Amino acid sequence: MSAKRAVFRAVRGALIRHVRAQPRPEDLVGAERRVTIILVSAWGMGGTIRTVLNLAGHLARQYEVEIISVFRTRDVSFFGSFPPGVKVTALDDKRPEKVPRGLRGLLRTAMRARSSVLLHPIDRAADQFNLWVDVQLARRLHRGAGFLITTRPGLNLLAAELSPPGYILVGQEHMHLSSHAKKLRTAMPKQYPKLDALAVLTERDRDAYQRMLDGKARVALIPNTVREMGGPKADLSARTILAAGRVTPQKGFDLLIRAFGQVAPDHPDWHLRILGRGQQLEDLEWLVDEYGIRAQVTLDPPSEDLGGEMSRASIYALSSRFEGFPLVLVEAMSKGMAVVAFDCPTGPADAIDDHRNGILVPPRDVEAYAAGLREMMDDEELRRRCGAAAVETARRYGMERIGPQWDALLEALRAER
Repeated sequence: MSAKRAVFRAVRGALIRHVRAQPRPEDLVGAERRVTIILVSAWGMGGTIRTVLNLAGHLARQYEVEIISVFRTRDVSFFGSFPPGVKVTALDDKRPEKVPRGLRGLLRTAMRARSSVLLHPIDRAADQFNLWVDVQLARRLHRGAGFLITTRPGLNLLAAELSPPGYILVGQEHMHLSSHAKKLRTAMPKQYPKLDALAVLTERDRDAYQRMLDGKARVALIPNTVREMGGPKADLSARTILAAGRVTPQKGFDLLIRAFGQVAPDHPDWHLRILGRGQQLEDLEWLVDEYGIRAQVTLDPPSEDLGGEMSRASIYALSSRFEGFPLVLVEAMSKGMAVVAFDCPTGPADAIDDHRNGILVPPRDVEAYAAGLREMMDDEELRRRCGAAAVETARRYGMERIGPQWDALLEALRAER
C-alpha cells in the first residue's frame, strides 16, 4: 500500500470513529424533537434548496431544526430570510471577511487543498467537499442525536456509511435513480439499507428504488411542496412564455429555443423569457441568433421574485431532459399558468393530465413541443381552462397536504427506534 493511500485510510478511519462515538445520556435529552438537515448550499438557488427550506419551516413548528450547509459564499440567502425557528450554519464559510486568522487560517487553507476522504468522489457535490469540511462535519455529528436528514445521493451514502449511532437517518432523493452515475447506483444497494428511510418524489422512483434495494430499506413516497408564490395569478391574455432554472443541458433550454424558433415567425407578438444563469448561456445566445428571433427572446438572470414574473406571463415552458420532481412546474401551476412540458423522467406526468391542466409531449421531441406551444399560444380558452385546473392540481402539493406525511414518517421511525 502506498504511503498516500495509507494516510487516506488512517484519516478516514479516525473521522468515522469520531462520528460513531456513542452519545452520552445528556446528549439524548430531547433528541426525539431535534432535526438536523445537511444541504450543500442553504444560501443558493434551486428547487432542492427551496423544498428543503419549505420542509425545515414546517418541521420547526414541532422540532428544533438546524440546517447544516456545506458551504456559504453570500451574506443573504437567494430566497431571502430563512424560515422562522430554523437555525442555519455553514461548515465552510467562504466569504472573504470570514477567513480565519493566524494558525487556524493556515490550517484551513491547507486542509481545503486536500480532497474529501468521506464523500463519494463521483457525487456532483464533491467539488465543494474537502478535508476541512470532513473534519467540521465529523465534529458536528460527534455524539449528536435526533433525526438526520440528508438531501442528495452523496450525502445519503455518507450518512449511511458513517452511521452515527444517535441519529435516525432519513435520505432524500431530489432527482431520479436512472439519472445518477453508475458508480453511485452501484454503491446504493450496499449502503442505503443502513438508512432508516429513503424519501423519494414520484411513484416511478419509488418502484425503481424498491426493486434495487429488494425490500431491505423503507422507501417513502413524499412529493415536494409548493410554496406560496405571492402576487396575483398569471395573466392568461399575456403573450409571454416563461421558463426558469439553471442554464445547463438538464433544463433543455436549447430544445425550448429550437421549438419556439419554429413558431415565433407566425406569432410575432409573442415573447419567450428564460430566467437563469449557467454554463450553457453562450450556446443559447448563439441559438437565438441562428433562428433570427432576437427580438422575441430575452435571456435574463434569475429573479428573486419568480412569483411576480409568473404573474406577468401566461405559459410556463418546462423543457427539461430529466428531473426528479420539477418544483418550478408546480409553482407555475399554483399561479394558474398554462404549462407545456416534456414528459421527461420524472415528475411532469405525475402533475400534468394532458390537455386538462396542461400539455404534455414526448420527451426531447422538439417538433411535438413546438406543436404544443403553438396550440397553447393560439387558444386563449385552452390556456384559461388548463390554468384553472392547474391551480387545483397544485393544491395537492401544498404543505398542508405534504407536511403531515413527513410528520407521520418521523413519528413512525422514532417509534421503531
